[in-house]
Amino acid sequence: MSDPINPSHYQNHPSGIECIQITEHLNFCRGNAIKYLWRAGEKGDEIEDLRKARWYVDREIQRLEFIAKDKFRSEEVLIGEGLEGIQKDA
Repeated sequence: MSDPINPSHYQNHPSGIECIQITEHLNFCRGNAIKYLWRAGEKGDEIEDLRKARWYVDREIQRLEFIAKDKFRSEEVLIGEGLEGIQKDA
């Protein structure tokens, strides 16, 4: 009998570790990327799974680049314009 909550492809890794034991310690995008890599091809199109993983990695990169850019901009405003400049930009 198949378990719809915890199907067998969740438990196929040779280490015996389930993907969720790793991904629950990561943020959403990183966790989903790992999930798609971990289970690639287990229940469908392997290439599609890898593309989904890449999509989440790209999204995480965009998030980190935005944070880095925003941090730089905020520091620049703080140095150049003082606190009033930050409040205007907010």
